[in-house]
Amino acid sequence: MDSETIKSIKARAEHYKNDMSRFLRDMVRIPGESCDEKGKIECAAAEMRKLGFDKVEIDPMGNLLGYMGSGKTLIAFDGHIDTVGVGNRDNWTFDPYEGYENTEEIGGRGVADQEGGIASAVYGAKIMKDLGLLNDKYTVLVTATVQEEDCDGLCWEYIIKELGIKPEFVVLNEPTDGGIYRGQRGRMEIRVDVKGISCHGSAPERGDNAIYKMADILQNVRSLNENDSEAFDIKGLVRMLEERFNSEWKEARFLGRGTITVSEIFFTSPSRCAVSDSCSVSLDRRMTAGETWESCLEEIRALPAVRKYGKDVEVSMYKYDRPSFTGLVYPIECYFPTWVIPEDHPVTKAMEETYKSLYGNERIGPAETLKMRKSRPLTDKWTFSTNGVTIMGRNGIPCIGFGPGAEAQAHAPNEKTWKQDLVTCAAVFAALPTIYTQP
Repeated sequence: MDSETIKSIKARAEHYKNDMSRFLRDMVRIPGESCDEKGKIECAAAEMRKLGFDKVEIDPMGNLLGYMGSGKTLIAFDGHIDTVGVGNRDNWTFDPYEGYENTEEIGGRGVADQEGGIASAVYGAKIMKDLGLLNDKYTVLVTATVQEEDCDGLCWEYIIKELGIKPEFVVLNEPTDGGIYRGQRGRMEIRVDVKGISCHGSAPERGDNAIYKMADILQNVRSLNENDSEAFDIKGLVRMLEERFNSEWKEARFLGRGTITVSEIFFTSPSRCAVSDSCSVSLDRRMTAGETWESCLEEIRALPAVRKYGKDVEVSMYKYDRPSFTGLVYPIECYFPTWVIPEDHPVTKAMEETYKSLYGNERIGPAETLKMRKSRPLTDKWTFSTNGVTIMGRNGIPCIGFGPGAEAQAHAPNEKTWKQDLVTCAAVFAALPTIYTQP
């Protein structure tokens, strides 16, 4: 891409800074947690139509699909429009939905996670149209997807499997702190159920206390997470960073080791004066490269305490089946696979070339973030999970990450993002398809 086109893209992105800021605040003002995103979707659809998108559709699940161009290669830019809740309102210093705006920042629930990415992608497509960058080589699809906070990737499982939409690659515009992200650890939600037999609490020896059994199992789970050498009977998850245990150890070291922790506990008992007759826990399992849902479930089933209690223990995976705001139910396992795109993949190289053509070899950003950003490599990975778990993890469609805002702002009170990031991302999004499809 020639230098004059680069200058024009950057200038046009700067020109739209106020429009992107206004659009972002319009979305934020409408509450929209998972399964309640209708108002936000309608807001974003109206913006796409106003800007002259060639086709704007809302699918049966409620996902918004906006198209620019008519070329043969489909390139998608994905952002989820749902947000988490506010949490304890006392932790906020401003109204989380009205938000605030000054010369550099925008505050409000969802500005970083991740409606800022939607604003940048919508206006990135507008820049392509303004500057005549659209051609017969590619079509751009900008999505505002639903239910990600509840069940990451569900929206794209529907888009791919039911609508038959399969882009050549997808740019995930979750916040990346000014960097390019090429992967993330996966996760899954595991349930362990233990049976017991109740009796009167005055003679506990007559019963079989399910909570005591679960206590033994949880100590094993803790060991699985914490053990860091082969000296232990339970080999810790750190082993997956070693070549002899994991053929994908190099990418595992890039993404980081897997973890496991208890997130919920439940029990039943006839009364506070009785022995518990059942106990269940939820386990949050983060997976690195080389781990699968089968391997993770077998790991729990192989724990000494689980084997000890035999048929009284059941290890399973949760399923998600909440209806979307349209009423559609699309059941899926709560398994969100690890994904990582190779550092030498054409999509990775195209994103790096695009960024460097526009902004150089280091991350840029607002003054308060610059020291931290410059200390990190330009190309890195997410700590949290994204829709890439389905797009690439389940379906093998390449993903790359680049989006405005800071990962640490996600789900935090007093969430904010920076206008400069909106501009930077809009410019990168506008240039990427041309650079990727050039000879």
